[in-house]
Amino acid sequence: MPSKKHHERTRAQESSNAIERMYITMRHLFNRGFYKPMGISGETLRNTLLLLRPEIYGSVGDEKAELEGLIYVIDRLPKGIEACTFINLTSDEGYATSHFKAIIPKKRRRNCYRIDNEQMNIEITRGRSEIYDILTHLTFLFIESHKIGKRVLIDEEGTTTRDWIKLEKAVLSKKKLSQEEREVAITHTANILGRTFNELTTIYSAFAIPSQPERLLHIVYWLGKLAIEELINNNKRTVTFSPVLRERIGHHIHGEIWADAIKEALYKNGLLDRPLHIISANMHSVMNVLYAPNALKPNTQKNDIFDIYQSLSKKENERLRNKVSKEALQKGMIYIKDQSGANIDVQIFDTNTFDVSKMDIKLSETRLEQNKPVILVMDYAFGEQAYETIDELLKPYKQKGKPYHLNVASISIMGKAGILEGDKGDIMIPSAHVFEGTADNYPFKNELKKEDFEGHGISICTGSMITVLGTSLQNKDILKFFNNSTWQIIGLEMEGAHYQKAIQAAAKVRGSIKPDVKVRYAYYASDNPLKTGATLASGGLGNTGVKPTYVITRTILEQIFN
Repeated sequence: MPSKKHHERTRAQESSNAIERMYITMRHLFNRGFYKPMGISGETLRNTLLLLRPEIYGSVGDEKAELEGLIYVIDRLPKGIEACTFINLTSDEGYATSHFKAIIPKKRRRNCYRIDNEQMNIEITRGRSEIYDILTHLTFLFIESHKIGKRVLIDEEGTTTRDWIKLEKAVLSKKKLSQEEREVAITHTANILGRTFNELTTIYSAFAIPSQPERLLHIVYWLGKLAIEELINNNKRTVTFSPVLRERIGHHIHGEIWADAIKEALYKNGLLDRPLHIISANMHSVMNVLYAPNALKPNTQKNDIFDIYQSLSKKENERLRNKVSKEALQKGMIYIKDQSGANIDVQIFDTNTFDVSKMDIKLSETRLEQNKPVILVMDYAFGEQAYETIDELLKPYKQKGKPYHLNVASISIMGKAGILEGDKGDIMIPSAHVFEGTADNYPFKNELKKEDFEGHGISICTGSMITVLGTSLQNKDILKFFNNSTWQIIGLEMEGAHYQKAIQAAAKVRGSIKPDVKVRYAYYASDNPLKTGATLASGGLGNTGVKPTYVITRTILEQIFN
């Protein structure tokens, strides 16, 4: 009889193969130029997703609808996509200057345009990872949509259940629903979804947006309506990839424009020769550490500095945030709003302009005077885009035909990742990045050590991390295998191997930066995909992420300044 260990391994292998098949299929469909997600061409994607049953998509394989997974996906796709029969993935093809209004999903920085009642265009400027992300979410959405269609159809002539007729009436009525009418509509919708009235009322407000308080009803109605169209009239939804997108993908077009704008700003401000420290992070933590103590003076003297960071991250405190960015812009910060389509803004800090006496951070004044470092903070890249941006940024800058090599002293990457042996809010310090689906591995000497983070009451773990092809495809079997195998993976994220591949190439192959460039990687845990209720679909980190973010930021800056 096969052992339990053998069985687990096979399930992990099955899942690993499914992910690989999914990526090969997506690349094939992209090269082909179009496909029908619920037709024969989309069958492999549907089957592999159902075989995988990733943690984020919960009960996608069951008869009942998956609600948390639906929120997760809807937050990452443009508003109204559930009603579109044609979804067109394009490059940046000039829609920004048209009458079309950009729709930006809540949890992804991408421009989308509703062309007419039937068509949604989604602009891809961040490389292949973005295409994989969208196609995976659409596959989930359309599987859920067919579950609804099959539940409400009584016969092959298109007769529908009473629940469906009532939902349709509520959605198509132009007037505002009263609490009573809403509860009646929820009752019918719960029946359609195979969920309880209580489950739906609990999650109802999470779907709502100011312009559409009854959004859940609309989403369910349109998903069901288009599924009925497919099942009865064979009128299939279609995903197309524009010819320009297919031609441009993988050519670093946006990355090159992005990197040139940064090098030009460094050149114009006389900072090109100074030691450059690149940090990939968010757009607030470095600025807040450097400028908040002075900008918010009376508060910072009375409170613990981490309480200040906490209040700066609260939605309602926009006034405080504005105070800090105003201070930063007046005292040496250069802000580069991205115009390239890469969707990555940049801040440059000239330490020469710092008033050291007003800093709440350990630093050596003499070292700072001698080195005059420049700090370049870039917003997070997305998956493969990390390779494109760093690869382009580290190339020499050409001015009047002469190449100028950047004086890169260190590259620090901080971000959030899924953890496999701890909890939300813990910190992970990797020693290597392993690329999922391959044996490609990128070991490095991390300047950040476990002891650098002790004394803050945060758990720290160290080890290898896996760079996954997409976080929404992971399931427990694969993750347990990563964790228990000799790779001893502590966490998963989407950019690490891409960053390190670009850094190694620039330092050791191209020779465009010094071979002894210092690297730092640190992540805080945004979720634990092995724990039920702690996956990404169960919602954000809230305030749990603030302390680890700032502990990592302060540690990176202290190393740069000392």
